[in-house]
Amino acid sequence: MNDAAKEEIRERLAIEDVIGQYIDLKRAGRNLKGHSPWGTDRTPSFMVSPEKGIWHDFSSNKGGDIFTFVMEMEGITFREALEKLAQQAGVELKKYSGSDKAFAARKQRLYEVLELATKYFQTCLVRNKEVCKYVFYQRHLNRKTVETFRIGYAPMSGNALTNFLKKRGFTAQELEEAGLVNQYGGDLFRGRMTIPLMDQGGRVIGFTGRIIDSSIKDTPKYLNTPETILYNKGRHIFGLSQAREAIRRSEFVVVVEGNMDVISSHQAGVQEAVATAGTAMTENHLKAFSRMTNDIRLAYDGDEAGVRAAERAISMASKFGIYLSVIDDYHGCKDADELIQKDPKLWQEAVQNYRPALEWILEKYEDKYDLDTEKGFQEYTKEAKRLIDEIDENDTVLREKYERMVSKRLGISLEAFRAKKVKKDVKRLKKAPGATMGATTEVSRAEKNLAALVLCGKVDVPESFIYKGFNKDELALVFDEQYGTWSASEQQREAESLRQKIEAERLAAKRKELEDKIRLAEENHDEELENQLLAEMNELIKQK
Repeated sequence: MNDAAKEEIRERLAIEDVIGQYIDLKRAGRNLKGHSPWGTDRTPSFMVSPEKGIWHDFSSNKGGDIFTFVMEMEGITFREALEKLAQQAGVELKKYSGSDKAFAARKQRLYEVLELATKYFQTCLVRNKEVCKYVFYQRHLNRKTVETFRIGYAPMSGNALTNFLKKRGFTAQELEEAGLVNQYGGDLFRGRMTIPLMDQGGRVIGFTGRIIDSSIKDTPKYLNTPETILYNKGRHIFGLSQAREAIRRSEFVVVVEGNMDVISSHQAGVQEAVATAGTAMTENHLKAFSRMTNDIRLAYDGDEAGVRAAERAISMASKFGIYLSVIDDYHGCKDADELIQKDPKLWQEAVQNYRPALEWILEKYEDKYDLDTEKGFQEYTKEAKRLIDEIDENDTVLREKYERMVSKRLGISLEAFRAKKVKKDVKRLKKAPGATMGATTEVSRAEKNLAALVLCGKVDVPESFIYKGFNKDELALVFDEQYGTWSASEQQREAESLRQKIEAERLAAKRKELEDKIRLAEENHDEELENQLLAEMNELIKQK
């Protein structure tokens, strides 16, 4: 996709109109101001420059154009933001596809065939009384829910869908690429209630099919579309297109285990529910969630698989500043769907009675290990130490909270628990971050402000302290808002202060990197490397 499409969209859509759909903006000279949608600012810290077509949020240090804004607000990819804004602007993207034109046309055909398949399945459901009884009376789904999630029925006939779609002009290859056929070229979904899998924009990208007749043997209860050019199970979040508005309104998301849990939850009034169905939670899922909220509530089973899934989520969540909690008040039911069938109000209450995820996991390990035995004591201590070490080192208050909790439970001193050494995953330690400039996509506020002073002001600082990856128009907005009325001498003093702060940030990042390497060398009993790293650390300390 070339830049011409982006430029035409920018020309047709005023940035203040796009952002004004999400934030109340008021005129402030040449610019517009509003409250940050991500921060807790008391005074408006969100700036929009209609003249330059850019925005900057001083409370979260984010900024960009209409595309980056929609990506941040909606939790979607650039391509999805481009398509959303193109639709608003009335821009036809096909004429801009260039070399990707054939691939774009191919994807469009898959969207069309999947949409037609969805309507076909919906029609089959309405026409089959027995299936309607299953959906409406056995599964207790109401008409609104069935329509919202576009639930349908795939008939038992082996080629009903494929014959229907071929008559509408779709080829056997297109049906295969859409994930609608089996290895023999017949219908993949047969005798199943169909649940469309949708992207964040609500377009159908695949299906889940649940078997209806339990007497049919040698077939899985659930059958999913295989991965295609549209459907990637490691990125897909079921129910997100239906849940997005509720998540933004309530500022939390509930992650349940299965698609039916999501559907039942929405019908029960908890419309913040989604599922990473068919796969464990990935960083891609967490990135999508973090764009909308940092409050993620896991509704996993309390079995070993559920505990491990929560553990993996904890180790990833700290990277995104996410508060992870667990919902486990199921009143004797095995999952959310079963609890909802019992009483929807109990599920609504359970969602509000969440617990910190780490606290929940530690309790599960208490139940698993017999602390009155030496082996159980050692195993629990090891697991607890490993989990607590996952907490961000900068969050000393939270770390100490759990360290004290566990040491009290074990009947040992806080110092003894902290001294416990647990062998960590060497691969993970080798990825120890070095937050030096250029080593990470996140650049500090000080670096952005200094770049704004260098670009628009009259300051003199060493070249090595100037990061050049910022949008110049955004830097101009930062300068106008923060330093536009400052004298040259005031700007120079601020630049020197920022330079010192950046230098301190780099030293701290380098020290953290060395500490991680030293710890790894110590655990691997590599004395030569450890001594070498300690010497580097001493030199670094002298630079302070």
